[in-house]
Order: sequence, then structure tokens, then C-alpha cells
Amino acid sequence: MNHLASQLVLVPVIVPLLGAGLCLAFGRSARAQRIISIVALALVVAAAAALLWRADQFGPQSVNVGGWPADIGISLVADRLSALLLVVSTIVTFSVLLYSFGQGIVEFGRDTPLSVFHPTFLVLSAGVSAAFLSADLFNLFVGFEILLAASYVLITLGGTEARVRAGTIYVVVSLISSVLFLISIAAVYAATGTVNLAALPERIAALPEPLQLVLQLMLLLTFSIKAAIFPLSAWLPDSYPTAPAPVTAVFAGLLTKVGIYAIIRVQTIVFPDQPLRTLLLTVAILTMVVGILGAVAQSDIKRLLSFTLVSHIGYMLFGIALASEAGYAGAIFYVIHHITVQTALFLVAGLIEYRTGTTQLDRLGGLARAAPVLAVLFFVPAMNLAGIPPFSGFLGKLALIQAGTEAGDWLAYAGVGASLAVSLLTLYAVAKTWNRAFWQPRDEDIEHDTPKTGALHPGQATMTDDKVLRLPRGMALPTLALVAFSVTLTLAAGPLIGVSQRAAAELQERTPYIEAVLGDAE
Repeated sequence: MNHLASQLVLVPVIVPLLGAGLCLAFGRSARAQRIISIVALALVVAAAAALLWRADQFGPQSVNVGGWPADIGISLVADRLSALLLVVSTIVTFSVLLYSFGQGIVEFGRDTPLSVFHPTFLVLSAGVSAAFLSADLFNLFVGFEILLAASYVLITLGGTEARVRAGTIYVVVSLISSVLFLISIAAVYAATGTVNLAALPERIAALPEPLQLVLQLMLLLTFSIKAAIFPLSAWLPDSYPTAPAPVTAVFAGLLTKVGIYAIIRVQTIVFPDQPLRTLLLTVAILTMVVGILGAVAQSDIKRLLSFTLVSHIGYMLFGIALASEAGYAGAIFYVIHHITVQTALFLVAGLIEYRTGTTQLDRLGGLARAAPVLAVLFFVPAMNLAGIPPFSGFLGKLALIQAGTEAGDWLAYAGVGASLAVSLLTLYAVAKTWNRAFWQPRDEDIEHDTPKTGALHPGQATMTDDKVLRLPRGMALPTLALVAFSVTLTLAAGPLIGVSQRAAAELQERTPYIEAVLGDAE
């Protein structure tokens, strides 16, 4: 492999960390921090796109950091799956960064230590990239811890009572999952003598089947907490909505998907002969159904979206549980779709709160007339999330339904039925929001308060104003760009589905990934 090309794998991890250090060095200059963050993430987007092209054309791209052998060193690998997720996640992260400029949470103020926003955000990006690229369980753990440490800061940014309370729940749950992960890694190493993903398949296969099952269940339990899979998802709806809109958006789009990625990687590389199909299908169905029932019951837009996030994790798990090439391809495509659409919806919710002071549906109304652009920005990703043709949400669900029907057993058919029912309930939930927030007449008798987060932002209007609500360009344009990107996924669905199918085939073949790690030690 070309040496320069292999070093490209380091860029998504190293550049954000260097950018974070520079941001701390220029901690008193908001302008310098902005420039550094933009340049760092732009470089990561370019590197991720190059990695995806090379991985699709030439196979997995790998590097052994410092030249150490893979079994004792740090190996980073970008195959089709990790490169594809890296491209989408960095585009989303870049859009959220630009949105945060417009909202003003990255400016320096008396209430929050805002000089830490940029370095922390870049560290989060590095952690996500490290998790996607790590080729062994311990460095996957390190990637998780990097992004979680950054998320602890971001979720409590501002130090309000609600954020600290929600942040405490999030931190406790994350620490529990991290301890479980560390115990699981220790157990795997004790049983096999390695934690390298490429070396584990052969050694795991030599273990007694009951021990293999215990190790697999331990890892799945850890990743299920991180992915917010039912019944381990109760923490998410209480944690995400209180954070600033850009933070909530990037959390919703990326953090749970890292858990899903870890499940895909472990199920296909380490335990390919033990899919635990019945267990995972059952949990996937419950996650879909319980999550959407929670969403239907909500009267706050951000909490509603948090519950739909949980519900649609079930779709991804459904594809993984089928353990077929079609199922994996559908899950991969759906992950890409959901990262983009869910992030866009949370950014729109942030715009609604910024301009009206609330996301409570009983305190909103008439937004379609007062802010028509905002109505469009909500409608497109909302219909996409609900799976209305011809959006990417419809195509992703169709791929999963086809994979389920091809499986042909009653539990797969139950999953297909659940996915159809949940799609209809998702449409009901977003249609309720669309009607109550944008079309129903506003109750003039309700006294509208300032937002929970404090005083109104400069230029922020309340719902008692009769004039048209003007959206801040700094927030609206990144949101528009992300919504447009979600539509682009539909327009480019053919090539994207093709890459997803090739990624799924590569996952099941396993040999290219294993050879990239173990056969590239120079």
C-alpha cells in the first residue's frame, strides 16, 4: 500500500486533536478559534472523502501507528463501512459547527466557559473518528472515552440546573457502560490473549461455545447502552433535550450510531457464526415499538425527536439481526440516512426555540405563516424520517423490509410488520408536530415565557409578535445545507446503495479487513 495513502487514515483523528490544542492556545480569541475549527474539520471532510474513494477502489486502507506490529500496536483501518460513516459524520459535524456560530453559543460570555467549546467539539470529532477507524477493542474503548469525555463538557455547557441534572444522568450511564466495556475487554483478552479485531476470529472460534456466548453478550450489552437500545434507552430522552441545539443535534446524529457501528463490527468480524438472531430481532422490534409509542405521547418537539431517535435505532438493529448481506446493506444505508435527517431535525428544533423561546407544542402555532422558510426546513426532513416516498427514509426502510421478507421466518416477518407500523406512527408523530406548531392558530391568551436556557438571544422574537419571524442566517444556512444534503442522499441513492451493498459484502467476507490489519505491518 502507498505509504502516503496509508497515512491519510491518521488525518481524521490527528487533525482535530491538533486543532483542539491550537484552540486552547488561542483561548482568548473567538475569531482564531473559529478559523482553526473550520480548517480542521474541512481537512477531515476532505480526508474522509479520499479514504472512501480509496477503500471502494482498492480495499481497506490501514496504518499501524509508529510501525508497531498490529497485535501489540495501534492499528487504524478504513474499509467501506468505516469510511462511509466517516464521510457522513464529518459533513454533519461541520454543518453543526457552522450552525453553532450563528446561535452564538461559541462566543465568550459571563455565564459559560465558552472558550472550551471549540477544543471540546474538535475532541468529540476526533473521538468519533477514532471509534470508526480503530482495529482493536481497546482502542475502540479509547475512541469511546475520548468522545464521551468531550460530550460530558458539551452536555452541561452553560451550567444551568436542568443541564447539570441531565448531564449527571448521562455521565453516570456512560461511566457504567465504560466500566462494562473495560470488563468485557479484560475478559476477551484473558480468554484469547488479544483484543485485535483481525486476530480475534480464529482465537474466539477455538473457545468453548458457552464462553464465546458470554463474551459476545458482554460486548453487546455494552454497545446496546451506548446505542440506546431498549430496554437500555431510558437515559436518552432525559439527557439530550436540555443541551444547546448544536450539541443535541450532533449527539443525536452521531453518538448512538457509534454504538451501532461497534455492534456491526463485532457481529461480523468476531462472532460471525453466532448472530444471536432471535434475541437481536426481538430487541429490535421492541426498540422500534416502545420508542415510537414514547414519541407519540410527547408534547415537546425535542423530547419527541429524542424518542424517535430511540425508535429508529431499532430499524438499524433489525438489519443487523437478519445477519444477511441484504440486512447489513439496509442497516448501513439507514444509518447514513438517519445521521443526516435526525441531526437536521434537531437543528430545526433549535431554530424554533431560538425564535419563539419554546419547543412546547401547546405554546406554538401559526409558524407556517410567521416563518415559512422554517416550515419548509422542518417538513422535508420530517417526511424523510417518516419514510414518505421518494425520500431516502423510504428507500432505507424498503431495503430492510425486502431483507426481512427474504429471510422468510415468522420473527423476520414480525420485524417487517413492526417496521411498517412504526413508520406510520412516525408519520403521525411528525404530522402532529407539523399541524400544532406550524398550522393550528396560536392561542393568544397564553403568556409565552422566555426560553428555559435564559434570556432571549439578540434579535430573538417571541410568539406574541405578529410580524414575520426572521431566521438568523448563521443558523438557517447550515440547516438548509444539511437538509439539502439529506435530499442529495435521495438523488444519489443508486450509487449510495451500491456502496452500502459492497460494504455489506466486504463485512461478510472478512478477509479484506483481516489482511489489511495483519498483513500490513510494515
